[in-house]
Amino acid sequence: QVHLVESGGGLVQAGGSLRLSCAASGSFFRINVMGWYRQAPGKQRELVASRTSGGNTNYADSVRGRFAISRDDAKNTVYLQMNGLKPEDTAVYYCNAEIIPYTGPVYHHWGQGTQVTVSS
Repeated sequence: QVHLVESGGGLVQAGGSLRLSCAASGSFFRINVMGWYRQAPGKQRELVASRTSGGNTNYADSVRGRFAISRDDAKNTVYLQMNGLKPEDTAVYYCNAEIIPYTGPVYHHWGQGTQVTVSS
């Protein structure tokens, strides 16, 4: 069983910063990709940023240059530093991990989500 525990969401004024954390625990061989998605009311869930175990990163165009994703593989933790926040960044942010188990196929696991609200 794998658990992803997110933290760091909250309410911030436009232009402010927040740092999200997501820690993975449980029994698995390793984690390949870790990333952050978000879902605003009435919209589909979308990728915000991801980072592979090899260090390759991918960002949504809307956050590139403002957000930065990083990982501490020793702690199985991924971070999302969000700067220059805008009201349109308001959403529930979900952590996602691509899990490589000791046996069986690779699968994706989701965190419970953390609310980020940016006031204008």
